[in-house]
Amino acid sequence: MASTTDRITPLRASRQLRRVRTFYALAVLMWAASAGWTAWEAPGSRQMWVSVLLLAVFAGLLLASSLWLRRLPAEPVHHAAPRRTSRPSHVHA
Repeated sequence: MASTTDRITPLRASRQLRRVRTFYALAVLMWAASAGWTAWEAPGSRQMWVSVLLLAVFAGLLLASSLWLRRLPAEPVHHAAPRRTSRPSHVHA
């Protein structure tokens, strides 16, 4: 089990934020559809305002997670091992 004093790495934080951001984006789509549907069926109803409120909450969370993700350093790019530019000494041209 990890120690509670361990710092979260930027790479791990960015992965978690990407997952959370995807969840928030799906929630925004769902609540936008719900707000639109209830506004069509019962404009001004309590259900419509609850849907609009939840849409605003998840849109704010999506915005915050996107801003936090931008502030994190970029993920390191994993490259293959560098190739040798010179030929080995035992190989003759």
